[in-house]
Amino acid sequence: MIYVADSKRYEVMIYRRCGKSGLKLPAISLGFWHNFGYNDSFENMRNMVRKAFDLGITHFDLANNYGPPPGSAEENFGRILKFDLKPYRDEIVISTKAGYKMWDGPYGDFGSKKYLIASLEQSLKRMGLDYVDIFYHHRPDPETPIEETMEALYQIVRQGKALYVGISNYGPEETKLAYETLSKMGVRLIVNQILYNMFFRKPEEKLFGVMEELGIGATIFSPLAQGLLTEKYLNGIPEDSRVKRSGIFLKESDITPEKIEKVRKLSQIAKERGQSVAQLAISWILRNNVVSSVIIGASKPEQIEENVKAISILKFSEEELKRIDEILE
Repeated sequence: MIYVADSKRYEVMIYRRCGKSGLKLPAISLGFWHNFGYNDSFENMRNMVRKAFDLGITHFDLANNYGPPPGSAEENFGRILKFDLKPYRDEIVISTKAGYKMWDGPYGDFGSKKYLIASLEQSLKRMGLDYVDIFYHHRPDPETPIEETMEALYQIVRQGKALYVGISNYGPEETKLAYETLSKMGVRLIVNQILYNMFFRKPEEKLFGVMEELGIGATIFSPLAQGLLTEKYLNGIPEDSRVKRSGIFLKESDITPEKIEKVRKLSQIAKERGQSVAQLAISWILRNNVVSSVIIGASKPEQIEENVKAISILKFSEEELKRIDEILE
């Protein structure tokens, strides 16, 4: 059956400017880090992407190494694009990244010009695209001069293979240096994709301030702390949970009694606001003006629908924020 997008999709979503660029991103984006590999159901992937787009999620976030195996998420997304989203290509923002190990030998990792340009070529082929909307360097490389890494991003924009470029997992000083280096070449760095959630607040110390000053937007990954900031683990570890399935990114040892108690207390505030813990956690991140978009993961379409409801209650009272801070301390 031919997919036709919901005609009311733009009535649901909020769109926020990405830093000082002209690009607007949906407040909630769909990430392909998990559940889009070879071992996952392709029909389920299609259903999730369709549901996301029907809800106004126009930004799909990938990386060369997402899978498993690496490259499979991009391949699967390329198939979904071909089957369902091709007529809507100009309505969507596709981002990908390179910076983690992708292939053997000295040219398949980190931040050399050789690796980044070769990796993007491969990504474009896997997805069946001429260009991506955003290309990120996935992590800082302590051994490659920042000038070389930024020169690769400059070349990628000049060749028309990415419309915008960003960085990911860069700290405050690294962000400033990357921005200044790229600016001298005449290309604007518009976004830094970072880890931030109620249990990991380090960006508040300095990074958000630097990004605000430079006009760089934040896209946030792991907003629910790999599922910890949901009701999922309040009564033990379910058999179908990510912990039981892989245990790589979220381990049983991460699910401490202290964290569960915090989630229980947050759950009370969420109930008072008419939200789930996950919706509360997403709304809380979006209260920050530097944040352009929160990237959610999902294993089924219903989770996407549930998380998008977070945007209907974005305001917090001073009292609520104070109570949340007390819980998180």
